[in-house]
Amino acid sequence: MEKSIRSRLDHVLDLLVDAVCVVDAEGRFVFVSAACERIFGYTPDELQGRPMIELVHPDDRARTLQAAAAIMAGTPNPHFENRYVRKDGQTVHIMWSARWSEADRLRIAVARDITERKRAESVQAALLAISEAAHTAADLLALFGRIHAIIGGLLPARNFFVALYDADTDMLSFPYFVDEHDETPAPRRLDSGTLSAEVIRSGEALLLTPGTDATLSGRVGPIVGRESLDWLGVPLIAQKGILGALAVQSYSGDTRYTDKDKQLLQFVSTQVAAAIERKQTETWLRHIAQHDVLTHLPNRKLFDDRLQIALARARRDHDRLALLYIDLDHFKQVNDTLGHGVGDRLLHEVARRIIGCVRESDTVGRMGGDEFIVLLGAIKLVQHAARVGEKIRAALQQPFVLDGHSPCITGSIGIAVHPEHGDEGQHLIREADHAMYVAKKQGGNRCVIADAAGGG
Repeated sequence: MEKSIRSRLDHVLDLLVDAVCVVDAEGRFVFVSAACERIFGYTPDELQGRPMIELVHPDDRARTLQAAAAIMAGTPNPHFENRYVRKDGQTVHIMWSARWSEADRLRIAVARDITERKRAESVQAALLAISEAAHTAADLLALFGRIHAIIGGLLPARNFFVALYDADTDMLSFPYFVDEHDETPAPRRLDSGTLSAEVIRSGEALLLTPGTDATLSGRVGPIVGRESLDWLGVPLIAQKGILGALAVQSYSGDTRYTDKDKQLLQFVSTQVAAAIERKQTETWLRHIAQHDVLTHLPNRKLFDDRLQIALARARRDHDRLALLYIDLDHFKQVNDTLGHGVGDRLLHEVARRIIGCVRESDTVGRMGGDEFIVLLGAIKLVQHAARVGEKIRAALQQPFVLDGHSPCITGSIGIAVHPEHGDEGQHLIREADHAMYVAKKQGGNRCVIADAAGGG
């Protein structure tokens, strides 16, 4: 009769959704109910005699042992939470209700799988954190770092990158790339055949594991860099379209990705895309407040700010700096005969050529219309500024090819140098501007230094 009751009790325990575990004083399993296999992935026979702590997530072992010691000291714990690693490598969150039986020298505990609840809580917290990051991150790079940390709280993200797509140039770039083996890839075209390019092109999430038979488009080429074990990427879809993709990858069996991870990453990607779009808009608004929209050169306000900084440095270091004021000869004829579209493209090309004639530390600005200005910092001689002016003049004299047209223009360039021609920024600009008008009156396509212009 007693044996029959015990058999029925064992059967009832096996029907429970929660798992019943009995652990001895040394921390080894002496009994587990059938639900343990569903929760932990191990059969009861595989767990019998095994140390409980071996299954606990490494990051939770210390506090789990502390909690176990407190329970064995006589303090029951009805709501202890920790993480276990399943047989398949996945992490599960467990809530334990446990107490110690001194008479039996056993710890009896009931384990409830709260993984889905914890996942839902984590996702909600992540969405809020991403939204907050969109408002508080200083720039896109800082935002990407915050997003990496947030997603790392949801799933393993040791190897994580963001790919952004520029539809105007059809180029894919990797502004944030963290990988234990590979360096940041160079920008490439969307048809380059990379996995991230395929995610962006298709607009669909992609999970590649050794155990899945994902059908890849013929557009996907050979793997770039070290081949990963698991690769998971999702598109970043915002209101204006697909911004790019974010991806995680693993190189060893310690980290594996599943369809649940794909669904999770796909779910939070919408909030990530909105955050990136917001930060891009903020960045663009800051940019156009200080830059010319057509050429993307610094506008007058930003140029003046840089000039003041350069002057302060020149005074401190007893150095020279130079301003080159450039006006295009015959530009109006280009607009009148070929149209403003060609004229705008010409201005863009002129800006590119001027930039190619100066150092990276120098500043090229657009003053408006067809007038440009160059700030040369830390020059030793006035003649050095004149050489740069001649270099720019020669570059502008070369033929332009724009939409089948070959407009010919030249440049009139006025040069003013600190301290020879003034100590204040606006005075130097006026001196260079006056010298440019002298060059224009002399027929254009020449450089004139302020002294030679007779002062301003």
